[in-house]
Amino acid sequence: MIARRGVVVTGASGMLGRAVARALAAGGTPVRTLQRSPSGLVGSGAGDVEDVRLDLAAGSPSALVQALEGAEAVVHLAAKVSVSGPWLEYRRTNVDGTERLLEAARAAGVRRFVQVSSPSVAHAGDSLVGAPAGPADPAGARGRYARSKALAERAALAADSPELAVVAVRPHLVWGPGDAQLVARVVERSRSGRLPLLGGGTALVDSTYVDDAADALVAACARADRDDVHGRALVVSSGEPRTVAELLASLCRAHGAPAPTRSVPAGAARALGALVEAAWAVRPGLGGGDEPPMTRFLAEQLSTAHWFDQRETRRLLGWAPRVGLDEGFARLAAAARG
Repeated sequence: MIARRGVVVTGASGMLGRAVARALAAGGTPVRTLQRSPSGLVGSGAGDVEDVRLDLAAGSPSALVQALEGAEAVVHLAAKVSVSGPWLEYRRTNVDGTERLLEAARAAGVRRFVQVSSPSVAHAGDSLVGAPAGPADPAGARGRYARSKALAERAALAADSPELAVVAVRPHLVWGPGDAQLVARVVERSRSGRLPLLGGGTALVDSTYVDDAADALVAACARADRDDVHGRALVVSSGEPRTVAELLASLCRAHGAPAPTRSVPAGAARALGALVEAAWAVRPGLGGGDEPPMTRFLAEQLSTAHWFDQRETRRLLGWAPRVGLDEGFARLAAAARG
């Protein structure tokens, strides 16, 4: 029998994946990262980390099994994260890539699998107030990203078995230093005067500082084979809901950018989002930029409440945030100052 040790982390070239790999390695766990580009951790003093360069959706099945050989667990973060793009790209990366990784994990004898999902898989556009982790709903999920992640989560949880314990963890609105998704785009739009508040920015939303999200995923990796954990979906957040206006202002303030003050009716933003999506379907990149300025999904996220009951997540994972939002904003500001 193979002596199993270490964890494979996919998507470690991204902010959260890199934080997870770093946290595991700092705790003495050997880490093998798996993605198309370097993680930036090898040789950085992060610990026992090696990179394997492989495309999950296109690499040979045998190469994928070999990359997982001898590993105890997998934390799967690799995904196409965007608000635009052809469905086939989402399907290839988020759905097909997950299914191929699950198959390889079973073939390689991996025992625990953490599927990193998103609360958007169970968000049909209405407000979520103190909500539990509802079932992933590909038909009701808003936008191609959410739909593809819902399909991927369902495939992962369907693979849960006595041989391969699977848990799905949904970190909500993760941000931190080096964030090229949420923070960079918020700050850029603020500085260019293209960051309105929708409906006054009064909707309460959860978010999660990156180190807290990474700690939660490390805890899920350790506890995935517990009878009360595997086969479950759990939402992770700081548990400190703030209004959209306050959250955006804090992110902007950390980078010396002006907080948004101009408000647009939420209904008008949703209608505009539908028009922009239709225009981008015909002419991607219309008006410049790599993302449309508004979509229906973005309008809903910025104008509806979505915060979650964290009691069960914290009990099952034996985890609680150690940084929190205010300290996270301070760390973000310090990193921005260099």
